[in-house]
Amino acid sequence: MEDIEEINQKIISCRKCPRLINYINDVAKHPPKRFKDWNYWAKPVPSFGDKNAEIAIVGLAPAANGGNRTGRVFTGDHSGDWLFKALYETGFANKPTSISKDDGLEIKNIYITAVIHCAPPQNKPNKDEISNCLPYLLSELKLLKNLKVIITLGKIAFDTITNIYNVKYEFKHLAVYDLPGNKKLIASYHPSARNTNTGLMGWEQWVNVFKKAKELIGE
Repeated sequence: MEDIEEINQKIISCRKCPRLINYINDVAKHPPKRFKDWNYWAKPVPSFGDKNAEIAIVGLAPAANGGNRTGRVFTGDHSGDWLFKALYETGFANKPTSISKDDGLEIKNIYITAVIHCAPPQNKPNKDEISNCLPYLLSELKLLKNLKVIITLGKIAFDTITNIYNVKYEFKHLAVYDLPGNKKLIASYHPSARNTNTGLMGWEQWVNVFKKAKELIGE
């Protein structure tokens, strides 16, 4: 039986999707000026967190100049700023920022993964790319033995999880649904700049996702 670290090593070495591999390398070769001194990770980005977690967060994919640059999910971009500030406020993280892999960030009782592990052009993976990455997510869900709550960030993550568990539910922010195996699903908007800067999701709406997760695990 594989463990979480073995899955992450498989993710890092994966080259199943030529379009995505070409894209993340191209981004690394032509970074924006503010990151011109960075040595980009430019590989599939592994999952991150507590392997004994009761809560899993499933995002869409690393950001081209976020996780693809830093080598850690939700690190070095707007979405990560929102995520880790909320995790800190709700007691899941030891600090409110996520800047680089060696910044001392630790999270407890949460495991962060994604539908796909390479940044896709325009944040839009195709169906084949989602299918190629799906075995990693399936393995992680089996290996997270204490898992009670899955938080999906955005519609693609929501649809992926409902398909995995063969259930049909409506996507709406902060909806809570039952999953097989006595687990719960929390649907959330993704904390992307498009959603937060336009007011689709405000700060309290976002923090309430993690407050609800704490309630569901009995904290």
